[in-house]
Amino acid sequence: MNVQERLLYQDQQLTVLMAAGPAAPGVPAVTLIGEIDASNSPALATALAGCRSQGTYIVVDTGSLSFIDVSGLRVLVMPTLPPSQRWIRLHNVTPYQRRLLRMMGWFYQPRVRHASL
Repeated sequence: MNVQERLLYQDQQLTVLMAAGPAAPGVPAVTLIGEIDASNSPALATALAGCRSQGTYIVVDTGSLSFIDVSGLRVLVMPTLPPSQRWIRLHNVTPYQRRLLRMMGWFYQPRVRHASL
């Protein structure tokens, strides 16, 4: 772990880090490392909500995830909220994650940035 990062959550499968230098002024940048499934997606949701300032969004880098299931995608994509109320912006989305997002019909949202292929 980099000294400029703060540990938000960790279990045997997942590490959630927040960078000290945010992506933009006042915007937290979070990196997810490992695997997200039904066993840790509620804890992920809590960790992400805890680093959000009122009225702002956070940037979540998913490029270091080796696995994510639908429960994890639901935490990140927030499909039950109207687009204007979604406060997570995905960054570094992998081809596997894009495929899952397409299968769920959640891919074509302007807040998803892709990893270089």
